[in-house]
Amino acid sequence: MEDNNSTCGPDFDFGQLRRFPDIEAANLFAHDATDELILNEAAAALARTGSGPGNGVVVVVGDRYGALTLAAATLHGLRGLRVHQDGLSGERALAANAARLDLAGAYTSGPLDGSLFAGARVVLWQLPRSLEEVAEVAELISAHADPDVQIFAGGRIKHMTVAMNTVLSRHFSSVTAGRAWRKSRPLFVSVPLKEGPASSFPRCEFHEELGLWLCAHGATFGGTKVDVGTRFLLEYIPAMRQDTETAIDLGAGNGTIASALAKARPGLHISATDQSAAAVASTLATAKANGLQDQIEVIRDDALSSFPAGSAGLIVLNPPFHVGATVHAGIALKLFAAAARVLAPGGELWCVYNRHLDYKQVLSKIVGPTRVEGRNSKFTVTVSTRVAGPAAETD
Repeated sequence: MEDNNSTCGPDFDFGQLRRFPDIEAANLFAHDATDELILNEAAAALARTGSGPGNGVVVVVGDRYGALTLAAATLHGLRGLRVHQDGLSGERALAANAARLDLAGAYTSGPLDGSLFAGARVVLWQLPRSLEEVAEVAELISAHADPDVQIFAGGRIKHMTVAMNTVLSRHFSSVTAGRAWRKSRPLFVSVPLKEGPASSFPRCEFHEELGLWLCAHGATFGGTKVDVGTRFLLEYIPAMRQDTETAIDLGAGNGTIASALAKARPGLHISATDQSAAAVASTLATAKANGLQDQIEVIRDDALSSFPAGSAGLIVLNPPFHVGATVHAGIALKLFAAAARVLAPGGELWCVYNRHLDYKQVLSKIVGPTRVEGRNSKFTVTVSTRVAGPAAETD
């Protein structure tokens, strides 16, 4: 591995960035070497872009917590940056970091669509691990950016594959890898082909065993497939609380649970919520594809922050067991606490999780009396009942 000795670190203190309101822990960081590497490689292009008014549009995609956006603004005096972050917690962390650094006016956050890339001359891109997400972003840049656009992308080497280059080469004539630095590697992408559709997303697939279409944008976990844990949880829909008119699908993903619930119980109104912009768009597309859009309300929200306390009779959850690429229980615990706050007394939280995680005791403490409803070789399904006052453990 070759080493790139340049660094923008002395001119921008990455250590001042925080992840809040996302999970914070000693082994979780608000930036990584890829942020610095992308900024180093893009420095000359950013300097030219920022050298005069109207010289070009800079777009930032996949910024975790604001490292790319705020460092570019600081180092090159840039304003008018356009930013897309899939996670709402990332958006909020960027906003909080920008406010502390007096850079709130340096950027605007926007959805992943053609307007984000219209006329873009420079794109800074923290590459995702999902090839589908790479494809969706590449399609949009190729169709809408300036013909002379320069894309400075990068990722951790252990998460990069040759297949990424193949996907990018479908939309750009020039895709080259740069020198590795601190276990990260850059990709330089240019010369958009501007062939094919402006976007082929969301993509949809019919699942005959469920009688449902499932639709997904590129960043949606699991794509158009049915997650195996979710599939197990769906078996228990008939046992879920019947005397409620409303339910919440917490962490909706591609909308499988919300749509299956709505199909099984036509009188139930479901709020499907996720912090991922791609998941929200995917769930909405799934609801429309199945004619369930009047029954399912789709909301982008982080851990039920916009839901009133004690307002839900039923919450259904398949929690993630990782934060980004790091295995960490923090998000699951955050979602359990959110469910406990929003459940009304007598309300039920139905949860599926990897069997080895054994969340039953934690759920009993945070939410209320919890029982195991089912187990198979890989997963456990539990139901927790919210009680008035402090939660109580049960065997």
